[in-house]
Amino acid sequence: MTDSIIDRNAAPHPVLDWRLAELEAHAIFVIREVAAECERPVLLFSGGKDSVVMLYLARKAFEPGVIPFPVMHIDTGHNFPEVIEFRDRLVAEFGVRLVVASVQEAIDRGLVSDPGPTGSRNRMQTVPLLHAIAEHRFDAAFGGARRDEDKARAKERVLSFRDSFGQWDPKNQRPELWRLYNARTLTGEHLRAFPLSDWTELDIWRYVAVNDIELPAMYYAHRREVVRRDSMLLATGRFTPAQPGEEAFEETVRYRTVGDMTCTGAVRSDATTPLEVLAEIEQSRITERGATRADDRFSEAAMEDRKREGYF
Repeated sequence: MTDSIIDRNAAPHPVLDWRLAELEAHAIFVIREVAAECERPVLLFSGGKDSVVMLYLARKAFEPGVIPFPVMHIDTGHNFPEVIEFRDRLVAEFGVRLVVASVQEAIDRGLVSDPGPTGSRNRMQTVPLLHAIAEHRFDAAFGGARRDEDKARAKERVLSFRDSFGQWDPKNQRPELWRLYNARTLTGEHLRAFPLSDWTELDIWRYVAVNDIELPAMYYAHRREVVRRDSMLLATGRFTPAQPGEEAFEETVRYRTVGDMTCTGAVRSDATTPLEVLAEIEQSRITERGATRADDRFSEAAMEDRKREGYF
């Protein structure tokens, strides 16, 4: 198993070096192709590991120039504070414009229903996303989806077209033979571009390790107060207080994915480096979303339903 983990102090592993180089080259090709064919692209950026890798790839795609499009975060208002701090710091470092679409603003305007102070706002991100795309006239949105996340992700093409209502039809997609992409859209339509389509969670962490990419500290083992709920470890806080019958306790955990605090769980871990995380993931039989996203775990159709509505 040790041959499958990149050790920067060991001799280069030819198979892994080739795979990462090929994945990087294709992702950069997709980013450049969409930027060339579309007038107003935007990169969806949450501060999570996949979107961080996307930002690094975008910078590499256009260096020594600057990234020629903004980044956009769909803010649920229930984010982990350390992720928001990391997001703002990284965006400032890269010198890109940040657009924030707010779920709370959509609630205030009556566009979506308020689930309450402790309810999940994950599914509500669709409405502010579509409104922001229309308001800023974005014709392409880069997303960090990978095909190993769940079945719905695997159905999507590298370029995924959305109709004038922002909806996705998995049966109405364009062929992408020999990696030839057609980015044309009609008035009112837009596309989602997924340069990480062929990547896996392991590939992301190998890339992070090899390129020494900084991620939010919560991706690594740390002490945190949690409660056990629905077989998950949820961090306690303003939006996730301990409920009657629950007992808060401290645990050494890390996060495999970041999102709405009300539905994103932690996993027990002692991994403090990318290589240690890689070793952990290789032994796991559960996907990151299946293990740590409450709103995805209880329905296999949850993600596909949301994507049909316009979710990213």
